[in-house]
Amino acid sequence: MPEDPPPFFDHHVFVCTNKGGCADEGSKKLAKHMKSQAKAMGLKRVRVNTTGCMGRCKFGPVFAVYPEGVWYSPQDRDDVEEILATHLRDGGRVERLMLPGRKR
Repeated sequence: MPEDPPPFFDHHVFVCTNKGGCADEGSKKLAKHMKSQAKAMGLKRVRVNTTGCMGRCKFGPVFAVYPEGVWYSPQDRDDVEEILATHLRDGGRVERLMLPGRKR
């Protein structure tokens, strides 16, 4: 079986901007801030995309970071910057903002 090709990005962040849910909690502005700050920090291999509903409305706004599969609920620009620095740049996790995982 052939190997998978290398990924285009080191991290891919999906931000729910569904109306009536995460969008009402300010996710569009937070996504825009994450994009601009990632660029300012020189994180060229980080991609931020907006999406429709991701099914975790009660935690909104919701950001999902892949390939790790870590989901966050940042509430403001400072939280976004902490995710950028701690997770996307340094490889750590911002535990206080992480959503609970599914039960196995």
